[in-house]
Amino acid sequence: MPPPPAPAAQAPRKGVLARIAESRNALGLLFMLPAAAFLIFFLTYPLGLGVWLGFTDTKIGRTGVFIGIENYRWLFDDPVFWLTVFNTLFYTVFASIAKFALGLWLALLLNRHLPFKNVFRAIILLPWVVPTVLSAMAFWWIFDSQFSIISWVLMKLGVIAAPINFLGDPWNARWSVIAANIWRGIPFVAISLLAGLQTIPQSLNEAAAIDGATPWQRFRLVTLPLLTPIIAVVMTFSVLFTFTDFQLIYVLTRGGPVNATHLMATLSFQRAIPGGQLGEGAAIAVAMIPFLLAAILFSFFGLQRRKWQQGND
Repeated sequence: MPPPPAPAAQAPRKGVLARIAESRNALGLLFMLPAAAFLIFFLTYPLGLGVWLGFTDTKIGRTGVFIGIENYRWLFDDPVFWLTVFNTLFYTVFASIAKFALGLWLALLLNRHLPFKNVFRAIILLPWVVPTVLSAMAFWWIFDSQFSIISWVLMKLGVIAAPINFLGDPWNARWSVIAANIWRGIPFVAISLLAGLQTIPQSLNEAAAIDGATPWQRFRLVTLPLLTPIIAVVMTFSVLFTFTDFQLIYVLTRGGPVNATHLMATLSFQRAIPGGQLGEGAAIAVAMIPFLLAAILFSFFGLQRRKWQQGND
């Protein structure tokens, strides 16, 4: 009889590092650890500290004690805080709508076959790349009550008889800071939407044109549905940038006149740093979180419309 076959040799067990190297999930997690540590240190810790300070009566130079929701109760009865909430929502809504409308118009214009369109794209980016403080100082001169170029031109044309008090009147100041924010934010919206337009196959619009669709029908039925996911992301970032705006307001008006242009970000800084009330300023900053979460949820549900591109319901 032939001898029985020898038992197969067992493969040596792999070490922990070898198994991690062969696991895509473990390897991906390992590569994400440095970024996660960075985010935890620079984002999670300050956020947690701010939430904790909002429940204390901490002041500059003095460690506070836990007081519960007393800061939020005080803010609930503070008319300046509610005026600031109104200013923030008013500023965000009107500036975001205007930036979207003008940015979409510029994106559609730059998507055409125009001469020197690359030069125009570079010029449009200038307001976005210029530091915010420099832009605010330029608008500070443009809106000056005595030397405003706008008032000078209108007076030369005979439209007005005296210079306009742009930053001294409450409503004039509100519209002035909105105009400055629109000028600065349009490039981001326009270039981002232009990038989205570049991904839409030109053959779809050509097929719709052959079928007899008008330019408005091609935009509404072809371009806009395919651009909706990009619009959701771009507008979410635009709303977040506008809602948390600080530099532009602080350089132009510092919240004046009579708190007419105070946003929640500027009021939080004013109460916490110059005012010394760290707990109160932190509470105002924490009160911004529900609005920011609403913008993030808008982005999440807006991205679901990507199913339109796949022909799903």
